[in-house]
Amino acid sequence: MKISGAEIFIQSLKKEGVKHMFGYPGGVVLNIFDHLHDEKELQLILTRHEQGAVHAADGYARATGKPGVVLVTSGPGATNTVTGIATAYMDSIPMVVFTGQVPTMLIGNDAFQEADIVGITRPCTKYNFLVKNVEDLAQVIKEAFYIASTGRPGPVLIDLPKDVTTHKAEFVWPEHAKIRSYNPTYEGNKYMITQAAHMIAKAKKPVIIAGGGVILSGASKELKEFAEYTDVPVTMTLMGLGGFPGSHKLSLGMLGMHGTYYANKSIQDADLLVAVGMRFDDRVTGKIDAFAPHAKIIHIDIDPTSIRKNVRVDVPIVGDVKKVLSTMNKVMKDEVKEQWQEVRKAWLKQISAWKAERPLEYDRNADVIKPQFVVEKIHELTKGDAIIATEVGQNQMWAAQFYKYDRPRTLLSSGGLGTMGYGLPAAIGAQLAFPNKLVIDIAGDGSIQMNIQELATAVINKLPVKVAILNNRYLGMVRQWQELFYQERYAHTKLDETVPDFVKIAEAYSAVGLRATKRSEVEPVLKEAFSIKRPVMMDFVVDWREKVYPMVPAGAAIDEMLFREEEKKSEKKLKAVR
Repeated sequence: MKISGAEIFIQSLKKEGVKHMFGYPGGVVLNIFDHLHDEKELQLILTRHEQGAVHAADGYARATGKPGVVLVTSGPGATNTVTGIATAYMDSIPMVVFTGQVPTMLIGNDAFQEADIVGITRPCTKYNFLVKNVEDLAQVIKEAFYIASTGRPGPVLIDLPKDVTTHKAEFVWPEHAKIRSYNPTYEGNKYMITQAAHMIAKAKKPVIIAGGGVILSGASKELKEFAEYTDVPVTMTLMGLGGFPGSHKLSLGMLGMHGTYYANKSIQDADLLVAVGMRFDDRVTGKIDAFAPHAKIIHIDIDPTSIRKNVRVDVPIVGDVKKVLSTMNKVMKDEVKEQWQEVRKAWLKQISAWKAERPLEYDRNADVIKPQFVVEKIHELTKGDAIIATEVGQNQMWAAQFYKYDRPRTLLSSGGLGTMGYGLPAAIGAQLAFPNKLVIDIAGDGSIQMNIQELATAVINKLPVKVAILNNRYLGMVRQWQELFYQERYAHTKLDETVPDFVKIAEAYSAVGLRATKRSEVEPVLKEAFSIKRPVMMDFVVDWREKVYPMVPAGAAIDEMLFREEEKKSEKKLKAVR
């Protein structure tokens, strides 16, 4: 029996095990939405903006490991997805985005609401398709999910002309997707793994850098086993937080521009780096020429194009992180553990001294609310058992520094693209996936306004997301750079006169609004918010002068850090990098 392309679309998603997707209707996808009206097994969450839909699908994917799914209309509906797609692409998040398109006979004629979304998104998708024949639709969907979720994950876009969704064909679901030109390497080269094991056994001052690939491949258990067996400390990129327990004695926290002092010092003093599922981006390395000057580098990544792209590598291992670490753990058992146990004691003692010398700190006795205090209090009250989404800016860095992520898929944050407005819709996606978990968006007063309309999505769908706004009345991270590097010329970063009343906004959306203006009010507000089974927006009026420290200025080596107490004494160091 023949069925329409719209019905093939729905049946294909069911075959892929999709339960939820996010989207917004429009003219050329109306027949799909019409079929969704009576659908019981597949739920579409109506967001208030297409960008919000993609970020929600992104948060859903990061929290679950399953591809997020988006359905939007053509033209502006499609172009509104681009920021979200680019966000997912930069952070290797599996996603399938379906965009409506004008009928095939009108493509290229500048028809109403036509946009070449395939051309527009080619640089920021792992792959994209324009379906021209309804008989190809099921096969294309199968291939799209396969491409999105295998190898190095990423977003895949399928453009659906209106006539493809209305024409009919037999529904034939392919059980397997096999693409001749696409064959990711999963098993690491045994010779390279053995060579890496010998280097690790002989190293006196090794460090593991764990990136987002650890989480994407589900390799947290293998990484922990590896680090504990070899006595190697672990630092994490922003995307890698949670891949190794943040409260573990071997944890160095985050490295890089706003990384810990002891993580950055360890990297610069190390004789061996084991880079696992990370890509050595500029926020991690600082000045490339001065990065890890004494270290040999072992790099494990499933994407061969990421290896040697930014830094020299001595032992490249292309493969799935989980599989490579599993093999590495077996090979390491053949090495003589006594040869590194004694020598590593001195290395770990040195790192402990660095931790004691410069821990993450702020003025804990201040009368005003310090933003770090809010994040620490969130961690204390949740005992680390929450899913944290962030916006982008100072709020993001404080969330990375002062909340300990002990489990993977508990931090949802836009790393590579740094997308303001990401956190709230991402939290909504995670809350939909885990309705009984506490999901908190740590936000800034600037970035929360980028997609604040998605509060309606949370309310309508009864998703009890909590939003903690660190309200400093500025675009805080930009203001920090202006203060340090632009002679305190605060051009267009002060929001004082335009910051809205977030409590009233929450109430206008039928959510709960709470506010804290004093340090003593922080804990009661958090406790009240966590006890309410509805969306809650908390407005924490924090010290506007607070900055994120440590900080590596652009162009400096990662051990050339600025610290809080140097604010008035750092002019010479600042001039060197201005």
